Amino acid sequence: MSDIHIRKTGRAGRITLTRPKALNALSYDMCLAIEEAIDGWRDDPEVAVVVLDAEGEKAFCAGGDVAQLYQTGKDGDFGFARRFWADEYRLNMKLHGYPKPVISFMQGFTMGGGVGIGCHGSHRVVGESSKIAMPECGIGLVPDVGGTLLLAQAPGRMGEYLGTTGARMGPADVLHAGFADYYIPEADWPALLAQLEENGDPFILDKAATPPPPGRLAEVQTEIDQLFAGETLQEVTEAVSEADGDFAAETLKSLRRGSPLSMACTIEMLRRLRGPGIGMAPALQQEYRFTYRAMERGDFLEGVRAAIIDKDRNPQWQHQSAVPQADVEAMLAPLGDNELKLEENT
Repeated sequence: MSDIHIRKTGRAGRITLTRPKALNALSYDMCLAIEEAIDGWRDDPEVAVVVLDAEGEKAFCAGGDVAQLYQTGKDGDFGFARRFWADEYRLNMKLHGYPKPVISFMQGFTMGGGVGIGCHGSHRVVGESSKIAMPECGIGLVPDVGGTLLLAQAPGRMGEYLGTTGARMGPADVLHAGFADYYIPEADWPALLAQLEENGDPFILDKAATPPPPGRLAEVQTEIDQLFAGETLQEVTEAVSEADGDFAAETLKSLRRGSPLSMACTIEMLRRLRGPGIGMAPALQQEYRFTYRAMERGDFLEGVRAAIIDKDRNPQWQHQSAVPQADVEAMLAPLGDNELKLEENT
């Protein structure tokens, strides 16, 4: 497949995304190809490590190929997107629990589906150009691909802030929020890749890591914890509206851009995940309940239209501000026979 280059080189199973002009956006076929590769390498004695990287300077993977999903949804076919999400989430689960080291090198933009393949491995590397975000609320979706687990595990209320605003994190911010493990200057990456192919030893990353340039999120952590202490979107929005300062004003602008339904559901999902049931499977299951309904009952089609198809940046969301709790509950209710089955290939 021309969009992805999969091969074994030395001790490494190599997966390289090769769609730089499309910012390495993840298509359905690419997801299935990655899954097939890691399934084959799981018990392969020749493969000591799995390495994910991408061509181009602008992005590791800027997200899933939502234009592909939009067209089928507009045509009234919700089944394709549901199948895509179910299969993608199964891949995310496999990467999260993989028995061998999974190493990702994430330059430039890593968003949405890119987080799903790049941020669940055991060794996650960022460099000076890295910008990671979960901007799904801006297109009427919720942070998915296991992103709600990462957000729920972020310090304090950082997850609520990142999930609702879609804020972009630089390398220091990424390490602070727990989306990556190592900062290594990008000029050093080719030599590290060659060494990984030669000896399959991920401990070389520990030796190569250096402190990142200063970030921003650690400085505003206390303010974020105060602003996002509320249990609902309405409580959070009120707190941010009443707060003084540039950060609160900037945050309020971001909150006014996203789908209110998506943001309200994101806050509820993170709240539920922080209990004793935290884990990748519950996170993905909860995400799928939303995405399963996103086209038919959510703001997804309108969000993609405004951001990507017509590019008018003027989405007409279902809710103007307040979102009834009943609407949140309805989007996250169990799906019965249609619940996500992580063990099945659909």
